[in-house]
Amino acid sequence: MTNPLTERLNQILTRVTSDSFLSGTGLGNEIAFYIFAYPPEDELDVRCHITFLMKQIPHHRPELRVKHIDLFDFAIGHLRNRNLLDKTMRMQGEKDPKHVIVQLEKVLDPEKMKNIFADAASPDGHDLVFVSGVGSVFPMMRAHKLLNNIHSVMGSTPLVLFYPGRYDGRHLALFGKLKSDNYYRAFKLVP
Repeated sequence: MTNPLTERLNQILTRVTSDSFLSGTGLGNEIAFYIFAYPPEDELDVRCHITFLMKQIPHHRPELRVKHIDLFDFAIGHLRNRNLLDKTMRMQGEKDPKHVIVQLEKVLDPEKMKNIFADAASPDGHDLVFVSGVGSVFPMMRAHKLLNNIHSVMGSTPLVLFYPGRYDGRHLALFGKLKSDNYYRAFKLVP
C-alpha cells in the first residue's frame, strides 16, 4: 500500500516529461511556475525523489536539459563568491541571531538575486528547472519573494518549486504553519 505522498511523487516524472507540460499548453499566457507542496516531515523523502528524478529524466527524455538548484547551496555559493561566508560565520558567534538574519536577508534579497538566480538556472540553456531547499534558507530567503522576482528572468522555461508546507493555489504556508503575507499564483504540479 502506498501513502498519498508516494502516489503524488510517482506522478512527477510523467508530468514533467510530457510535451504539454514542457510547452506550457493550457497555461493561458501564465508563467510556467509550479509548486509541489509536501509535509515538511517528508523532506528527506522528497530530496531522495529529486535525485531519482534527475537520474530518470534522461532515460525518458534524453534531450531534456534539466537544472536543479538547491537554494541552500545557492545561498552559500553566493556568500562564498562575495567573500562573505567566513564573515557570516564569525558574525554568528559574535552577534545576536536576529542581527545575523537581517544582514543575510539584505545580501540574499530576491530583487538583488534575480539575475544571479538566472545565471545559475540558465533558462535559455535548460528546458526545466527544479528548485529545492526552501526550508533550509528560511528566514533569510522567502520562496514567494523569490518567485515574484525571478518570473521576469525565467522566460518560458518551466520551474518546479519543491515546497515544505502547504499551497492552496494562492497562499504559501511554509512548514504548514507560517503563512506568507503575499498572494502568489502558480500551478500545483500534482494535486
